Amino acid sequence: MSRPKPSSPKSNGSKSKSSTSSTVKPAKAAADAPQLSEAEWKVMRALWRLEPATARMLLAELDTEWAYTTLKTMLTRLVEKGTVAEDKSETTSVYRALVRERDARGTALKGLLERAFDGGFGALVHHMLQHERLSARDKAELARLVAEAREKESGR
Repeated sequence: MSRPKPSSPKSNGSKSKSSTSSTVKPAKAAADAPQLSEAEWKVMRALWRLEPATARMLLAELDTEWAYTTLKTMLTRLVEKGTVAEDKSETTSVYRALVRERDARGTALKGLLERAFDGGFGALVHHMLQHERLSARDKAELARLVAEAREKESGR
């Protein structure tokens, strides 16, 4: 199903009616990516898929029972965190992610490692191998990644 793209901001050189119009900043580095709540992750995943997007586009994409105002509140919080840019130069706000998905994942993983595994990645992997049901495919992928990391280290 194709989705309509929001119109791009006018480039006629005139100032926007809104003084709170945002300019798109470069994506934040992994160290700068803020922690996201579960609800914020839902919004960000939809935004990464659709970007740029309006709130109505995001609401249609999300598998939730949220009201439009709930989503707008979430988007306002993400703008305040510096995770999302809001362009108000048109009649409808257009949102863009300021944090890359991989950087947000990295921040989330670091937080989990610190909280649950005293910062140790090895302890996380050990827990997963001992206590979680990993498929043969998951185990093979993990073994491949470890082998690749060893090759890179020995090649330095």
